[in-house]
Amino acid sequence: MVCFSVAGRALATLVFLVFISFPLGALRGAPDGVTTGDEILADVSKRITDITTGELKALLEKDPNVYLIDVRTVRETILNGGTIRAKRNFIIPRGWLEFRAPDAVPDKDAPIIVYCGTNQRSPLAAEKLLQMGYTNVRNYAEGVYAWRKAGHPLEIADREPNSILYNKPEKVIDGVWSAIGATAPGTYENSGHNNNLSFIVTSDGVLVVNAGANYLLAKSLHEEIRKITDQPVKYVVLENGQGHAVLGSNYWKEQGVTIIAQTETARVIEENAARLIEVGTNRVRDKMFGTKIVMPDKTFDKKMVIEMGGERIELVTFGPAHSPGDMSVWMPEKNLIISGDIAFHKRLLPIFEDIDTAAWLESWEKFAALKAKIVIPGHGGPTNMAEVTKYTKDYLVYMRSKVRELIDNGGSLADAYKIDQSAYEHLDTFEFLALQNAGRIFREMEFE
Repeated sequence: MVCFSVAGRALATLVFLVFISFPLGALRGAPDGVTTGDEILADVSKRITDITTGELKALLEKDPNVYLIDVRTVRETILNGGTIRAKRNFIIPRGWLEFRAPDAVPDKDAPIIVYCGTNQRSPLAAEKLLQMGYTNVRNYAEGVYAWRKAGHPLEIADREPNSILYNKPEKVIDGVWSAIGATAPGTYENSGHNNNLSFIVTSDGVLVVNAGANYLLAKSLHEEIRKITDQPVKYVVLENGQGHAVLGSNYWKEQGVTIIAQTETARVIEENAARLIEVGTNRVRDKMFGTKIVMPDKTFDKKMVIEMGGERIELVTFGPAHSPGDMSVWMPEKNLIISGDIAFHKRLLPIFEDIDTAAWLESWEKFAALKAKIVIPGHGGPTNMAEVTKYTKDYLVYMRSKVRELIDNGGSLADAYKIDQSAYEHLDTFEFLALQNAGRIFREMEFE
């Protein structure tokens, strides 16, 4: 053992001496006949077209439908401040470009801007897209850091990389907090936190609105609540039967918290239990650890009042709206409503197959009659009635009027897809939902 140890040290010393005597330039340079990355970039730059920050901003203002492709990894975008906020911005890492670009950009003549952080991967990506047959490709050479420095908008896949929450809770008014979720669909990066997780703190306990999309997300929210108050969580109310509202319920039950839902929501949970778990697992994979379906402890039909710490908290359903069992939390003394999905403003509202838009508008009138000053919707930050009216009621009225006009004039489903929805194209999820909404409203109204 001793002889081996001495010999080992002697060999290490020899290797070190050879290393420090070796020219560093030889280490940095490429072997004869091998082209360096810098040489490749210099060659590629002769065949691609660059675009500046100012030109990109002007282009997006003129044509929001331009395709942007960020060729960094999702993890990089999270750690380095985000990706460019645009209607058609896709994160496609350079190594996946050839496989994913055709799905993201089906039109070979569509305008495409590729970018990264330091203009090393994006030139190579631009040339590769040209080789694949795309005809209108430019490289944003200044990169996303220049975009951020100029103060232009960014989209972040996870605003709190050290927490499973997309956003940590923010104070809305005294006693009311909300962890604002992403307005994009639920993803692994946002942990399924794409709705608002709100809570009311009183001198006699806490009421939480929405259990969260999984056990770990509920646990993380609870940890944040404990940083704000020593009061125990006594109630969790479910705004509807969707996964991001209900799947964290078993965590709260383990804490002895009472789960409350509208009767229809309880039915939806029971009927769709397996599907809720399947969808959640597909989205957040290992982050579904510990998640199980549990049923609410209490249900109500139209209204339930909770008196807690001197606060009157009304759980109210106004009728059919976004989904069966939609519930809002009304605080009359504070003139604040946690509306749930009866009201939208930052993302385009979705029309599902079983939605009755005429009934939604009738329910809206009851909702609007409260004249709330502060609205915390199901998605997007706190706002007011004028804002949610513009992007919920007014949108439904507009779409129904256009579809009715089409039907009265003998129009078809194909014509419905051509309805001009450009006034709403700045909203998140517009790209995914606009045509779907038009088609579903047409089919709903066709035999009204």
